[in-house]
Order: sequence, then structure tokens, then C-alpha cells
Amino acid sequence: MKTHKVKIGNLPIGGGAPVAVQTMWKDPLTRNLQPVIDQLSRLKQVGCAFVRFAVPNEDAANLLIELSQKSPLPLVADIHYDYRLALQCIHGGIDKIRINPGNIGARWKVEEVIRAAADTLVPIRVGVNSGSLPKELRQEPDISRAMVTAAEREMDAFQQLNYESIVFSLKASDINTTVHANELFAEKYPYPLHLGVTEAGPLIPGVVKSSVAMVKLLEKGIGDTLRVSLSDTPVNEVITGQEILGAAGMGINRPAIISCPRCGRATFDTHSFVEKLAPVLYGLEKNITVAIMGCVVNGPGEARHADLGITGAGKEIILFKNGEILRKVKEAEAFEAFVEELEKL
Repeated sequence: MKTHKVKIGNLPIGGGAPVAVQTMWKDPLTRNLQPVIDQLSRLKQVGCAFVRFAVPNEDAANLLIELSQKSPLPLVADIHYDYRLALQCIHGGIDKIRINPGNIGARWKVEEVIRAAADTLVPIRVGVNSGSLPKELRQEPDISRAMVTAAEREMDAFQQLNYESIVFSLKASDINTTVHANELFAEKYPYPLHLGVTEAGPLIPGVVKSSVAMVKLLEKGIGDTLRVSLSDTPVNEVITGQEILGAAGMGINRPAIISCPRCGRATFDTHSFVEKLAPVLYGLEKNITVAIMGCVVNGPGEARHADLGITGAGKEIILFKNGEILRKVKEAEAFEAFVEELEKL
């Protein structure tokens, strides 16, 4: 479903642009910003489009503004309760603001934020979560419809000021509620949608819940950006998001990784090798298949369709391409040898 286009810095969202994967920074900012900048560079390498930061006070806003001047990615300020923090971030050059107008306060405060955003061409994401609905909507029998109603109430201030550079999110921790709310909204309104299952949980249940919900929506053409909310690292959130896009047939050119689960036959530690290699692979924009196998049974034979593969055979490590052995190396040399062959592709 085609939606309005908004721009986060130079990045288009909606209007037919590719679905953008984002994440949220997990820790408070400190004066030492260099480790943050380094991690933002890694997030960009694995396919992150932009990163959201919580801004609970004026000091956090100042640090985020300083970070934005050095960041390799567009940054989003997440504001609750204090409209002045939103104004500070908008005037400080932050690329996007996330607010929940319902907890910003009086209507005039929301309108002041909208006017400032309009003057500086900064988009605003309006967040609606099932767990923080207005009191009179919490007892509604259909929570999905109640979420859309809440979004419509927030929408009114923007429409009154003719401001359309907005993105909406309708999130619940329940899969069906999330899916239905976004379907209802997308049927009625042309605003870009940020997809997510809120508080999805630890890595495995969070990946499952987010995948089921988002693929259902993406396959219907619903969704312009997404975040996988995990009790895990931002890097794993981004990698999961990229895999979800791939599963929905919307991924950009990135390597497909196949690897065996390992068993008693294994002479090669596939788990640690996959973990070490993943950041390298997700940094490549190339449509190839890479196989990481634990033994010769699952090596060049069963993975012969792979553009590049690696497996163990006794004390040796075998590198293969399209089922044919390329070379044999010692285990200590395996990673460097594999990256070398990868670069040749």
C-alpha cells in the first residue's frame, strides 16, 4: 500500500521506498561518545537505516545533538512528557522526533512541537501502544480498534496544522492485536507505518513473535520501516529485521547463510564461526549463499549449491565452492582464509 513519503535526513520512508530497518540504543548517553559512534558504524554495516535514542532530560538532549554531528546514521529523539525536549532536539538538528502526543500535555504544547517540526522539515513519529491507551479506551472489547481510535485522536492536531510529515506506529505485545491494528489503520490512512511488536521479549521468543507479525503485514504491502524490539543487542535487532525482510521477499542483496546445527559428527565449531563471520556477511551487499557446515556429511555434497562454503574433516578445514573443494587449511587459519575467498567473489 503506497503511503506518503517522509525524509529522515536524506533517507526516504514511505512512498514506495524500501522498508528501512531501525533499532534503539539501549543505554544512557555519556560524555564519551566515541564508543557510540563506533557502534553506530557497525550498525550501519549490518544494514541499519537509523537509530532511536531515549531523551529523558536536557543533558541527554545536548549529548544527542552533539552525537548527531558525528553520527554515520540519522538519529531519532524519543521524547515523553516534556515538549521542550522535543523543541530542543528539533532546533538542534536531530533528524526525526518520536512522541506520544497523549503524554506531552496540553494541545498547545503538541502544536508548538508540530510548528517547529514544520519549520525545520523534521518528521515526527506518533507512537500508539496498547499498554498506554487513554483510560476510556482501555476497556474496549477490540483493542486493535481502540488503538486506531487513539491514533486518530493524535492525528487531529497534525491535520489541523496541515502537517503531513508524520509516521505512525501501532504496537502491542500480542501478535494478532498488532497485525489487526495496522491493517485497520492502513485501510484508512496514507501515512507511513513503523512496524513492531512491543516488548517482544528475549532473543528467541522475540524473533518468533516479531517475524510472524511483520511478515503477515509486509506480505500485504503494509509497513515502511520496522524495529524488532528484543531484550538483546541492537545488532541482533537489525540482523533479525533484515532476515524478516528477506523472508517476506523484500530484502536487498545480502548473503544468505545456511549452517548445520552441529552434532556428534562435527569436527568444526560452526556456532562460533557463524557468530564471528555474521557481521562480515551482513556488511556485504551481494546476493550469494554461504554454507557453514560441521562435517563432511553436510559439507560439499549437501551444500553444493552454495557459492562458498566451509566444513571440517578430521583435523583439516575444507573450503569449497559450488560443491568443489577449493583448499584445505588448519583451523587457526580458517577465518582469514574464508574471508579471503569471500572477497574473491
